[in-house]
Amino acid sequence: MHFYPHNGKLRLNCAEEYSRTKGLKKYEMDSKKDPMGRAIADYHQGKETGKIRVFSPMFDEDEIPVETLFRKYEEMPEIERKALDMTRGKALDVGAGSGCHTLVLQQKGVEVTAIDISPLSVETMKQRGVKDAKEQDFFTLKGKYDTILMLMNGIGIVGTMERLPDFFRHLDNLLAPGGQLLCDSSDISYVFEDEEGFIEYPEESAYYGELSFRMQYKETVGEAFDWLYIDADTLRQKAEENGYNVEVVAEGEHYDYLARITKVR
Repeated sequence: MHFYPHNGKLRLNCAEEYSRTKGLKKYEMDSKKDPMGRAIADYHQGKETGKIRVFSPMFDEDEIPVETLFRKYEEMPEIERKALDMTRGKALDVGAGSGCHTLVLQQKGVEVTAIDISPLSVETMKQRGVKDAKEQDFFTLKGKYDTILMLMNGIGIVGTMERLPDFFRHLDNLLAPGGQLLCDSSDISYVFEDEEGFIEYPEESAYYGELSFRMQYKETVGEAFDWLYIDADTLRQKAEENGYNVEVVAEGEHYDYLARITKVR
C-alpha cells in the first residue's frame, strides 16, 4: 500500500502490499480481510466499485479511487516512469497489486516476476496477462534479481525503523551481483509544520515517518498495518550502516523521491 503526501495531507497513490510481517515470519492474508484485493477484482470484472477508505489515528479519513490502481505508463508520475525505464535484467515487482508496472515491463521485454500477498490481486494479475504472478510475502522470498522494484512509497512495507536491518539482510539474499533496488518514499516532516514554519513531531513516535493505517472497501475491513515513510538522508544513513549505497535519482512534486540502492563493493 503506497501513499504520497499532497496538499497538506497524506494521499494514497496506489495500494499493493500490506506490511504486517515482523522479522521474517511468513504472513498469509485472509481474503475476507483484503479490501484492496477485493476492490481490484471488482474493478477488473466490471462490477460497480466504491472508493477504498483509508483510516489512520493521526490523520483524517482519506479515499483511494480504484481506477488509479489500473493506470497506464503515460498516466504514471515521472518517478514511476523513471524507475521502469531504469529496470534491467531479471526483475521483481514487489506488492504488484493490479500488475500495472509489471505489464509495462513485460511490454518492454523484461523478464519480471510480480508478487503480492493478496490472493485476489494475484488472481486479477493473472487474468490481466501477467505471466509470472505469485502470492508471496517479500520477507520470505528466495531467489536472485538484478532489479527489485518497490514503487509508490513501496519501501513502506518495512513498517518501522527497527525492521530496517532485517530488511537489508534479506536484500543481501535477493540481489544478484551488481543488482539494484529501485524504491521511492516521501519526507512527511512538512505535515507537522505549523504556520510559522516550526516543526513539532508527534511525541508518540520514535520516528515521525512511522505510521499505522487501516482500510475498508464496501463491507470488507482490513487489519491495521504499520507503514514507514523515510526521508532520503535517513534512508542513506541506515543503508550505509548495513553496507549499501543510496543514490537519489529523481524527485517528485509531493515531497517524494526515487532512490537507487546498491550493495557496497
